[in-house]
Amino acid sequence: MKYISTRGQSEEVDFIEACLRSLAPDGGLYVPKDYPTIAPAKLGESFSSIATRVVSSMAGDSIESEIIEILCRQAFESFHHEEVTPLRDLDGNRKLLELFHGPTLAFKDVAMQFIARLFDYILEQRKQKQTVICATSGDTGGAAAGAFAKSKNVSLVILHPHNRISSVQRKFMTCWGADNILNLAVESDFDACQGIVKTLFGDHDFVRRMNLSGVNSINWARIAVQMAYYAYASARMQSDELIRFVVPTGNFGDAFAGYVARQTGMLKEGTKFMCAVNENKVLEAAIQTGKVTRVSAKATNSPAMDISVPSNFERLLFEMSNRDSEFVREIYNNLNTTGAGSIPSDIQNRIRHNGFQSVSVTQQQTIDEIRKLYRQSKLVLCPHTAVAVAVASKEDVDHNDVILATAHPAKFPEVIGPALGTEVEVPQYQASQIQTAEKYETVENSSSVIRERIEKQFAM
Repeated sequence: MKYISTRGQSEEVDFIEACLRSLAPDGGLYVPKDYPTIAPAKLGESFSSIATRVVSSMAGDSIESEIIEILCRQAFESFHHEEVTPLRDLDGNRKLLELFHGPTLAFKDVAMQFIARLFDYILEQRKQKQTVICATSGDTGGAAAGAFAKSKNVSLVILHPHNRISSVQRKFMTCWGADNILNLAVESDFDACQGIVKTLFGDHDFVRRMNLSGVNSINWARIAVQMAYYAYASARMQSDELIRFVVPTGNFGDAFAGYVARQTGMLKEGTKFMCAVNENKVLEAAIQTGKVTRVSAKATNSPAMDISVPSNFERLLFEMSNRDSEFVREIYNNLNTTGAGSIPSDIQNRIRHNGFQSVSVTQQQTIDEIRKLYRQSKLVLCPHTAVAVAVASKEDVDHNDVILATAHPAKFPEVIGPALGTEVEVPQYQASQIQTAEKYETVENSSSVIRERIEKQFAM
């Protein structure tokens, strides 16, 4: 298995190098040169078995399947539900795919627990150390901290937007007390944090000195592991009807993982993907009108989705343009220089023909959905999942909806408390984790300042 860059100006690499590098040297994102064929999951097949098959297919001969099986088993033993990502009935033909039973109560745990073990294994084999950087809109940072805390081979840098995530989200990334983690609260929004990460990756001397990698959804290993829960859900639906996955969408990595699962044969042809977004609806505009714009993200009550430049959309544009790297370079150069880009009508049509839609809801609609479901069933949704349920509720459908429940509601007390007049407790198995002292620093929105701070902490 070889991996190529969406921007077409970097050498081919294998799975391991794609994961360790994260971002290609030309600024593009890695995708497989050719997609493997992977058999659909079987009813009763364990999540660990599905993930092992997916990652082994994506890894090719770069790492033994036996090693991947061990890493998967270790990763998913850390989850607090025997099925890892259980599927539960919501109502009618709608189901919730619960992805929040990991160590930091968010779907990011599914891939991150595996990635941390993969990195440590590879680095141990190579006798190397690595600096991993992570920009987070809320949950990625906590999942990375929980996975890499006290790693012997990885130093972790987390950038989060200051005062734009929930207090519980922040504590899941700042309360680990690990010397190998540097938490930086950037005085801006998530897009600025993500921009800093890309700027640092563009400094090839810094990348070399720090042996820099990333674990945002730009990292292909994230996409690969997340494919497993789409296949898991599909096997458990036990229906010949097509499925529409309704995905709370920020950086578009989760939705793209579903697309790849379908491309490899793990999902049926015709499986659809509804990308549910909040008032930051750049993705909705891109899919519906072809207009791509760089704007300041609005702070909302679903903060992990407060993103105006969804990185993984670049991968979809690459695929929908018949892998035209020149087109991808042009549209992202325009986006960086003028703040706007345009998707040609034939590519727009291809995106829609491939089953992608996007619909937005307001903050009030999000609160209304949380309240409605609580009244009906006493089920409490996190605000991101509520966005997806609200989108799914906008129309009567004759197909099965699988709605991705991406985080535990206890991570958002500032939203759930006022909405319901009651608190949702952090599960006991994790409550003690966020009661220890926090450790983070506030920094200005400056790539040079952050570069210096990283070098001061982790210079090799």
